[in-house]
Amino acid sequence: MSQKTKAEIRHTEGESNTSAARMGWSASNTGEYSRPLLDRDAEAFIHQSLSSPCVNTIAKAEGIWIEDLDGRRYMDFHGNSVHHIGYGHPRLLAAIKDQLDDLSFSPRRFTNEVSVELAERLAKLAPADLDRVLFTTGGSDAVEVALKIARAATGRFKTLSFWDAFHGAGFGASSVGGEATFRSHIAGPLMTGAEHVAPFACYRCPYGHPGPENCGLACASMVDYVLEREGDVAAVIAEPMRAVPHVPPPGYWKKVREACNRHGTLLIFDEIPTGLGKTGKFFSFDHDEAEPDIIVLGKSLGGGVLPIAATIAREDLNVCGDFAIGHYTHEKNPVTARAALTTLDIIEDEGLVERSAQLGDYAMTRLQEFSKTCTVAGDVRGRGLMFGVEIVSDKQARTAAPDLAEKIYYKCLDKGLSFKISQGCVLTLSPPLTIGRQDLETALTIVETEITETVS
Repeated sequence: MSQKTKAEIRHTEGESNTSAARMGWSASNTGEYSRPLLDRDAEAFIHQSLSSPCVNTIAKAEGIWIEDLDGRRYMDFHGNSVHHIGYGHPRLLAAIKDQLDDLSFSPRRFTNEVSVELAERLAKLAPADLDRVLFTTGGSDAVEVALKIARAATGRFKTLSFWDAFHGAGFGASSVGGEATFRSHIAGPLMTGAEHVAPFACYRCPYGHPGPENCGLACASMVDYVLEREGDVAAVIAEPMRAVPHVPPPGYWKKVREACNRHGTLLIFDEIPTGLGKTGKFFSFDHDEAEPDIIVLGKSLGGGVLPIAATIAREDLNVCGDFAIGHYTHEKNPVTARAALTTLDIIEDEGLVERSAQLGDYAMTRLQEFSKTCTVAGDVRGRGLMFGVEIVSDKQARTAAPDLAEKIYYKCLDKGLSFKISQGCVLTLSPPLTIGRQDLETALTIVETEITETVS
């Protein structure tokens, strides 16, 4: 692959797994027990961007902590967005063990109490008229179920989604996604009818506006424009808050919802990384006075232990009875359903949604204050316990600094804090909702210190 082609494939979801910084850190910071396993891993698995070869090993995961084979511990502020209740929550593990003793599997055409209970619970948590549920084993599949429902209900096949979005790695999910890593070069040809527009991104507006106070929500108007011009779009699918992170400008989703209503287009919200309290409300769209027609959940629904995702749709969208739109082997697996039910119980009983809001307000206030005097902290943004700091080389010009961001990332990893880089230069911090105030303060101190020392 030419250098030009490599440069064109800018990783928007995370730091490159083949960069000199990553390989250098891994070579010098893994111990005698971790190194052999990393070498075996690199020889055994198919290599792919963002994940393999790996940066380190994991021997234990508990609460907010992961630990490698050599006993080195890291606070995990990434967790692939599955660890809302922390790793290995004792109540969750006990419930799964009990369920294994009670009923471990349910074949298709048979139902079971725990799966029905979970479907009913999710319907109650969703907006009033969203009361039909289907389970899958992953978010990508759940997204594709939502797309099939939209096609069946509208008689249309086109979708409108957003550049830079991530909705999964399946062909349908990649088609509506907007990251080159998942949809370009070897991935094509993808699903037809998948139209895209630029997303909301107020700090670096794709439409060239200086801020939401001056733009008249041009990004939302473009959605309306495309829906009108196409005339036959089945669904708009989007992350209500982008997990990179980007918060929608006030009024954005209300305007898009109105546009969908005018043009007979369904609105699908992908809440896979942001739902279940991560943003300080149970669903992230609860911040924005706009309700979808279909919700997709996943990742943290399994409590960081088991894979389960869900598509939740309006009653009048229950129109696929003559077709197989999911038909997954583990669609009504009682063990994964028990994990999800118990996760929901823990979130409610421990007040984790409210905790996310409170701790998130503290973190955002602290980082925003820090950014005022930091020459490379270009933007601080987020909601609840999903927030980020965009690293720039010139604050006035808002010049992205991916190499500097990666350097800061590995210095933080040295200090025992793991997180993710988004869009090449955003330090994206997403701790479990169970994190203690002192641990959060320690993590923020690490970030602030390493940013400061890296540029001093």
